[in-house]
Amino acid sequence: DPAQAGFAAENDAAMARMMAGMDIKSSGNVDRDFAEMTIAHHQGAIDMAQAELRHGGNEQLRRIAQEIIVEQQQEIAAMRLALDQPLPPSTPAPTQPVRP
Repeated sequence: DPAQAGFAAENDAAMARMMAGMDIKSSGNVDRDFAEMTIAHHQGAIDMAQAELRHGGNEQLRRIAQEIIVEQQQEIAAMRLALDQPLPPSTPAPTQPVRP
C-alpha cells in the first residue's frame, strides 16, 4: 500500500529527528533544557500529524492531526517567547491526503 509505505517512511524519519533533537547536552539552565527537549518532542508530533494528513483517510483522525499541529505550534511559540528566542517560520500544513 503506497499510503502506508509513505506514512511509515515519514513517521520513521520524524521519530529519528525527534529523538536526536531531544538528546541535548545540558546547558545548566533547567528552563532552557526543558524547552529545548519539549520543542523537539512537539515538532515530532507535528511531523507525524502532517504525515497523517498526507496519507491518512480517517476524517476524525485527520481533524485530530490538524488540532495537534495548531496546538503544538502554539506551545513551541510560547516556549520560544518565554526564552526570548526567535519564533520559527510558519508553514502551511497539508490538508488533503496524497492519493496515488
